[in-house]
Amino acid sequence: MTLPRRHALVTNDDGIDSFFLHCLVESLLNDFEVTVAAPANEQSWIGRAISRRREVTVNQAKAFPLPCKAWSIDGTPTDCINIALGHLLPHKPDVVVSGINLGYNTTQNLIFCSGTIAGATEGAFWGLPAIAFSKAIDPGHFEAVSAMHGHGDEAHTTSLKAAATHALALTHECIATYEGSARVVNINFPPRTNSNSLIVETVPAATFIGSLFKPSKNENGNSFTFTYRQGDELPTAGNLPTDLQALRANQISRSILAFEEMVLNA
Repeated sequence: MTLPRRHALVTNDDGIDSFFLHCLVESLLNDFEVTVAAPANEQSWIGRAISRRREVTVNQAKAFPLPCKAWSIDGTPTDCINIALGHLLPHKPDVVVSGINLGYNTTQNLIFCSGTIAGATEGAFWGLPAIAFSKAIDPGHFEAVSAMHGHGDEAHTTSLKAAATHALALTHECIATYEGSARVVNINFPPRTNSNSLIVETVPAATFIGSLFKPSKNENGNSFTFTYRQGDELPTAGNLPTDLQALRANQISRSILAFEEMVLNA
């Protein structure tokens, strides 16, 4: 007797047209029934924001290969997973997968700003295995890759496809090791991911970023605009390497974001 395929609910924060999302879905379809509930537009840096004060519209999307079912949702990643689990799916999926994000989602500071991680977190709070995937992009190439919705040259695409292949295996592992607690497996792929890239257990790096805004050229001098800065790394307790150290060594970083431990240790 053939057992039914496991079901993965997939979101991201770069929008439903992201090539990174499409590569992830293509890989997952090898082993999973896949449903996509992704933002209609980019929702980066939105964290766990929920659209409280407006209606959120859901439309079917046909940009993915059959038998994948997909919805384009004009909300945040948290909106997407919450609406999908509460209203769109007849049964709970086996896992919630978020990504692959354009760029890394590392460090204690940035993790909680990430819409990608927030989408997985919403799944974890519904009592499901949850995993978030992000991929670092070579410095100097990010703006061009972002403008092309994740597309790049041949080396970039080969690396992304390798990351998506790893993501399939890591999603199986996420389900197999799930113990019922509210946690997210946070995976960061290095810029030059390949089939032999080593996966290492890490902790989020501690950093001090300071202000993420700069004065704008408003004639009144009372406006500020966002400007990204990486910040300064701080000492991190424990024996594990940090997520940033793993990426610098061209390794795949795997950190466990255990929300139940945050509650217990509060």
